Amino acid sequence: MGWENIIVSDKDILLGKPAIKGTRISVELILELLSNGWTEEMIFESYPQLSQTHLLAIRKFNAEN
Repeated sequence: MGWENIIVSDKDILLGKPAIKGTRISVELILELLSNGWTEEMIFESYPQLSQTHLLAIRKFNAEN
């Protein structure tokens, strides 16, 4: 499964910033948390609707864009 099924850009949600489908959680936010030292466990605790699949999609998206 590619990131294309998980990450969407919709001009009506977060001004079109790439986000996790069905949420208002931006790719930018998660990447910022990771760069600030947050662990995956910390992210899952703060955003329980996210899964390992979501984080993998964010990493793939980031690598390709």
